[in-house]
Amino acid sequence: MLTFRETRLSDIDALFDVRGRTRQNPLSRVDLAQLGITPQSTAAAFGSGEVVGFVCTHNNNVVGFCSGKTGSGEILVLAVLADYEGRGVGKQLLSSVVAHLHQTGARRVWLAAAADPAVRAHGFYRSLGWRPTGELTPNGDEILELPPPWT
Repeated sequence: MLTFRETRLSDIDALFDVRGRTRQNPLSRVDLAQLGITPQSTAAAFGSGEVVGFVCTHNNNVVGFCSGKTGSGEILVLAVLADYEGRGVGKQLLSSVVAHLHQTGARRVWLAAAADPAVRAHGFYRSLGWRPTGELTPNGDEILELPPPWT
């Protein structure tokens, strides 16, 4: 059975494991560390409330997660193991984080995603109502925004 719940500090190692094992755009601990994302920085961000998140577990193992930044309303990451794709895991995780960001006062909910239609995330977010803003990140990802209502 799949279970959804808020991210706990004890989940952090599992988050890094899942992130390194996604089918598209996997990032290893080394890759993440080069971006300044470490277990220590992640624990600090969750501990301070700067970042919120939800996980999906199966047999007590994290199989997907989503995290967002409370101050900016940015969805930082959505990652689901390949064996759990197509089961609504990503949609539920994303919805939970969006709702939490809304409840904590976010006026805008947004994320950066690949602009390439061949990348699965491109169609996934659009199918859920996310819309391009016309903005691009320095690496070429496009900024998508979820128009209200968010629930």
